[in-house]
Amino acid sequence: MPILIFFVAHWYLSLFVQTFYLHRYAAHKMFTMNAFWEKFFYAFTYVCQGSSFLSPRAYALLHRMHHAYSDTEMDPHSPHFSSNAFTMMWKTKNIYNDVLNRNYAAAERFEGDYPVWNVMERYADKWYSRLAWGTAYVLFYVAFATAWWQYLLLPIHFLMGPIHGAIVNWSGHKYGYQNFDNHDKSRNSLFFDFLTGGELFQNNHHKLPNRLNFGVKWWEVDPTYPVIWTLDKTGIIKIKKKQKAEKLRAAA
Repeated sequence: MPILIFFVAHWYLSLFVQTFYLHRYAAHKMFTMNAFWEKFFYAFTYVCQGSSFLSPRAYALLHRMHHAYSDTEMDPHSPHFSSNAFTMMWKTKNIYNDVLNRNYAAAERFEGDYPVWNVMERYADKWYSRLAWGTAYVLFYVAFATAWWQYLLLPIHFLMGPIHGAIVNWSGHKYGYQNFDNHDKSRNSLFFDFLTGGELFQNNHHKLPNRLNFGVKWWEVDPTYPVIWTLDKTGIIKIKKKQKAEKLRAAA
């Protein structure tokens, strides 16, 4: 039971920071937060992703490129230019490293005001940090695993962030239905996307990239949206549409 709880917790916490902080905040700026909360969620992303930590800046740049070049050869992670999900992941990793080290000219036009915390990133993205997290996962399994097959879950822990990305980009651009003709191959893979926190509504998202709720039809459930709505109500973040309304009221 401890192994199952740990795996599910790691899956959904890593998923949350990827869709909430890396995707909707860093890449799309759908809402704002003050400096304290930006650093809090930066550190929270590191803790939740652990050995598979993804730089918010590098993630945001790759995602901007993905929208601009969706399902073309310039797309950093289109499944239609890779033979399988693993080769797509490897291609994305290489581009990610180049973007992280500012050695990828194609990303220059997408540079912007992304969350950057140099002190954290210099440590979090190093091999020894990833090794330390991986070792911690192994030690947890040694302490609590009750069957040999449970150790087969460890590679998923090691690569949790990239695995989430691979599921979304492979499935979300190959399988499912389309609500919109986006001139790409984006699909909505699930009706109730509790597996990837709303990320598998790719067709909706590519049509409406700044829409906070990735579900469009009444039966398309984006489970991350109510969490964001709650964080807005508590004042931790501020949804941009709300900011615009406040400015209009102030001007009146």
